[in-house]
Amino acid sequence: MSGRDDGWTTRPVEHGFLVGASVRSSRPLISIEDSLDELALLAETAGIKVVGRATQRMQRIDPATYIGAGKVEEVRDLVAQCGAEVVIFDDELSPRHQRELEKAFGEDIKILDRSALILDIFAQHAHTREGALQVELAQYEYLLPRLTRQWTHLARQTGGGGGRGGSAGVGLRGPGETQLEVDRREIGRRISKLKQELEAVRAHRGRQRAQRSRMGLPVVALVGYTNAGKSTLLNVLTGANVYAADQLFATLDPTTRLLTLPGGKSALFSDTVGFIQKLPTTLIAAFRATLEEVLEADILIHVVDASHPNASAQIETVEDTLAEIDMPRIPRILALNKIDRLGGKPLPEIAPKRYAAVVPLSALTGEGIETLKAEVERILAEAMVEIKLTLPHQRGDLLSLIHKYGVVDAEKHTEDGVTIRAHVPPRLIARLSGLDDEPQTSEEHKSS
Repeated sequence: MSGRDDGWTTRPVEHGFLVGASVRSSRPLISIEDSLDELALLAETAGIKVVGRATQRMQRIDPATYIGAGKVEEVRDLVAQCGAEVVIFDDELSPRHQRELEKAFGEDIKILDRSALILDIFAQHAHTREGALQVELAQYEYLLPRLTRQWTHLARQTGGGGGRGGSAGVGLRGPGETQLEVDRREIGRRISKLKQELEAVRAHRGRQRAQRSRMGLPVVALVGYTNAGKSTLLNVLTGANVYAADQLFATLDPTTRLLTLPGGKSALFSDTVGFIQKLPTTLIAAFRATLEEVLEADILIHVVDASHPNASAQIETVEDTLAEIDMPRIPRILALNKIDRLGGKPLPEIAPKRYAAVVPLSALTGEGIETLKAEVERILAEAMVEIKLTLPHQRGDLLSLIHKYGVVDAEKHTEDGVTIRAHVPPRLIARLSGLDDEPQTSEEHKSS
């Protein structure tokens, strides 16, 4: 991994050479040149100085070296001229590609791909135990099939192992075992342990979500391409103090804050990890516990950098990733952020039927923020469920919740209790259904 020596000592800045390839039959969302520009930003975030790049358009991927022997020779000469120590491929390399390229470039040149680079950035930015566990699991699962002599003693090279609470040291060899076999077995054990720990994290998150659900508070999740401004928007909306920087993957750990909407009702707003094109599948799997925060939301705010030249492609990348994690069909708001940077350029093209609202805004200047709050409030109100029930006098707690989070249409106090007709958030139904008198859902809600 870049910028480290056995995971501990900071090394001098490495020089990287980028390689992008496209198959003629493919239809990528963005051009190969734009994709390499994004890869350069990733390299910069990881602490690598980019000194050169090369592209290859081909009929099919070469089964041995990905770009073909002739292109490998050309890139090897360019790498020598630029004085690069790292060659970074814009697509994920198979284990065979990795091995063949390492042979072709020699021991002095490190071969990385986009997935390894993103994993390294995540390792640098994971500041909580949960984040470190998720990144370490993704690193090990990525590296295990690629394990060669170059990658022995991986416990010291991954982001979380060895020194971050884990004990992934390599054990003693048995008769006839190679060091490589020992490393593979030990890494397999570490993967199993990490999965167990993350399952405990997932269960804990589930209990937190259940507790929030019992309160009846609606949840609004912020999603978007990395560096779209989600953390800045959360700070502006809720007065949170979430770290926000103009760089890729500045924050990894989800943050949830309470917001009082203009009409006086409250909602929980949750920031999540940013997405990016060609996001490693190992990361999506490892961050399952975090992404479940999105899956449990009542409203999704898709934050977009409207000033980015590839904004439309970034929208599609996020939507594709949401589909990959089986995102339920809940109302979505498209927040076109950074309109202060447009400079007269048009807003990105969108598919309006996909969204319940489209709100141009600037988290930096505050323009459009009140409109966004109003749209959230409108959508939550439209999703409310009509109920009619009688509450026992001793259940003043439930009556208070209905007044706090719902809209009371009629209320009558009798000897038997309080008969109430109201519209409440769907999350409150579970609390109210524990009564002897089941809440009556309106015919309109049933049909929807």
